[in-house]
Amino acid sequence: MPLPSGENKAQTLIRSRILFLGIVMVLSFGVYTAYLFSLQIINGSIYRARAEAIARRELPIHAQRGEIYDRNYDVPLVLNIDSFAIDIIPGELDKKELDAVIERLSDVLEVSTEELHDELPEAYYHLYQPIEVSSGVSFEKIAYIAERIENFPGVTWPNKPIRSYLESGSISHIIGYVGDINREELQVLYNQGYNLQTVLGKDGIEKEYDAILRGKDGKRFRKVDVSGRRIEEEEQREIPPELGKNLVLTVDRGIQKLSEKALGKLMGSVIVLKPATGEVLALVSYPWYDPNVFYGDRAGEEYTRLALDPGFPFLNRTIQSSYPPASVFKILIMTALLEEETFPPDKQITCEGKMLYGGRIFNCWKKTGHGPLALYGAFAESCDIYFFTVGRDYLGIDVIADYAKRFGFGQISGIDLPGETSGLVPTPQWKESVYNAGWRGGDTMNTSIGQGYLIVTPIQIANMVSMVINEGTIYKPHLVKEIRDPISGKTIERFDPDPVFTSSIRKDTFKKVQYAMRKVIVDGTAKVVITTDAVEVAGKTGTGEVGLSDRWHSWFAAYAPYKSLDPEDRVVVVVMVEATNKWEWWAPKAANIILHGIFSDQTYEEAVEDLNLWYLSN
Repeated sequence: MPLPSGENKAQTLIRSRILFLGIVMVLSFGVYTAYLFSLQIINGSIYRARAEAIARRELPIHAQRGEIYDRNYDVPLVLNIDSFAIDIIPGELDKKELDAVIERLSDVLEVSTEELHDELPEAYYHLYQPIEVSSGVSFEKIAYIAERIENFPGVTWPNKPIRSYLESGSISHIIGYVGDINREELQVLYNQGYNLQTVLGKDGIEKEYDAILRGKDGKRFRKVDVSGRRIEEEEQREIPPELGKNLVLTVDRGIQKLSEKALGKLMGSVIVLKPATGEVLALVSYPWYDPNVFYGDRAGEEYTRLALDPGFPFLNRTIQSSYPPASVFKILIMTALLEEETFPPDKQITCEGKMLYGGRIFNCWKKTGHGPLALYGAFAESCDIYFFTVGRDYLGIDVIADYAKRFGFGQISGIDLPGETSGLVPTPQWKESVYNAGWRGGDTMNTSIGQGYLIVTPIQIANMVSMVINEGTIYKPHLVKEIRDPISGKTIERFDPDPVFTSSIRKDTFKKVQYAMRKVIVDGTAKVVITTDAVEVAGKTGTGEVGLSDRWHSWFAAYAPYKSLDPEDRVVVVVMVEATNKWEWWAPKAANIILHGIFSDQTYEEAVEDLNLWYLSN
């Protein structure tokens, strides 16, 4: 076979190259066609959504939180006022532009750039969603930014109402306050509809009923061009917000203010509740704080100041502080003694002011002694020697601990406020596990007079008194009476009495304890202090030792009227004044003013004048 000539070789090479190029062109065209098909047909919806997300802005319309009223449902305790937030859409800016905008906002808002960067971490830089960096911004600052908008690209300022607390003072521990959600809270609440722009209840009713109060934010959608300017011809679409529900509290603002002034500037607490329903009429804890300071330019500074205050103003002492109950615990000891029938109530024990046990001297509060006393006299005079003896020799720690649990001690009451503590009812097993030591008779003696390891909260003492009044039932203490529609005002839900502790103790036993509590006022330790003639009072004093020679906790637990045909008329009043104050035995004195004011329908000033407490009028 003849070899191809040189010319044929060249032609073959050309044809091969043409064929190769043709194949490459066909393949390229096929790949390009397939890619276009993928972009437009297969993944077209995805890319259209991305383009739409860049061209469309979704702005929040913040919902109004529900208002909060006292039990009279007339003037709100909390409402909303107009304010603004500052949002940044980071996806519209590069890093240099974003830093420049934050620098300018720092000067206008009078906050550090570090604070603004904390609200806008780098992980958000790619987002085309508005990210809130500041709230509670005044109209004047918004106007300044709007007039210089060319210096603030990517910045928007949606309307964001803020809370206005018309009543501050002691009611702050009931209502609480709100604040912007932080990242830790968002991780927990994200699946419940919360987002980075959510205003969240931080304490009190605002926190406990946040889901009811906060409503549901709306959305505003709008189209923008590449510069972020709204396209005017595009129709703006909105999803309107849903208003938060209104709450009606059980609290009576008049009784709250009366109790607040009666306690005065003393570290401690006051509780006034209706034992027949568990409704709390007043809940006072001092010191308190003003929740309105958490808005504005100095909000962070004010929060830090309060958090570092040695008086712990954020602490709600009615439910979050535990103390030895002292002699008010003798109400429970007397109940157990009568019910168990282990020691005759008419049998006397002689008090000589002290007794020796286990090589240690146990003293009565009355150093000279009370002499021979039976149960009712020992209770009225609060004789420690009597209760040392019956507690150790005729009841024992197991019976005492059992009755304490029946009355709700060592357990939370379930009140609708966050952060409640349970206190402690000590037992031999508890002491062994904590201290690796055995239980002694002296431990039982201390527990019998409300000292030693036993600690309780004021709300638990109020529940103990309620058990006695109701003759075997404690209703859950609560602060919300009704949920109402914010538009019509109609009641959506009403909170009925909820029994949480019931007892099989004989009603006759409770009647005897009621009689003994009345004798404390008529013939006992409170005779010279409870001077009101507006109502018959029954109660028990208590003086708690704290290891100081000149200061003690001052307790007074009472109810009135002593005799009432209608249980709805009765109220429980518990006052606790801490030993950190100068010793004035103030608890029964404050209760005297509160009870007189309630049943005379008087203010604090009127009650003080009516009781002729001239030294308080100055």
